Amino acid sequence: MNTDVILPLEKMTVAEKLDVVDRIMDDLSRNSSSIPVIEWHGEVLKHRAENLANGTDRFITIEEAEKRIREKTGRQ
Repeated sequence: MNTDVILPLEKMTVAEKLDVVDRIMDDLSRNSSSIPVIEWHGEVLKHRAENLANGTDRFITIEEAEKRIREKTGRQ
């Protein structure tokens, strides 16, 4: 099924565009079993889970992630 949906992207605000993205992602998550799995992505997730299990990796807080991004990009 190929239904053309035309959005006036050039007239939409950033907030409106993000709302559309959120609504699409919500819909996709409700139907996640129909989304094809990319082989390499599964391998990355498996590797990360192994690293968490054996202690070579760890979770960080969102605040720490934001701090690291600011440091790498030079933004405050």
